[in-house]
Amino acid sequence: MIDSLVVFVVGLLIGALGIHVGAVVVAGVSDYGYAVVTALIGAIVWAVVGFFFGWIPLLGPAIVLLAYLWIVKRRYPGGWIDAGGITLVAWISVLAALYVLASAGYTTFDAVGVPGT
Repeated sequence: MIDSLVVFVVGLLIGALGIHVGAVVVAGVSDYGYAVVTALIGAIVWAVVGFFFGWIPLLGPAIVLLAYLWIVKRRYPGGWIDAGGITLVAWISVLAALYVLASAGYTTFDAVGVPGT
């Protein structure tokens, strides 16, 4: 149980780091605590919407991604394009961080709050 909690917290913090980097690059917003909350909300929305709609072929994953982007759009300034940019930069930066950590033997390629990682 403790191991799962530690993995969740570390994954959340790594996911939040990606969102933070994306928000700084795209929106000029630098608040890591805000990114942690965004990552947590995004993970919850991703899971709930994925549970109800993710099973629909082709359309389900698009609905889940749009729900996640909507969270980012609501939490950060800008529109849909900015939300997509924040998410893309977050995804790339999380993959880079996870690659370094996995190469060093510290983690696997999992993060909470950033889709597809």
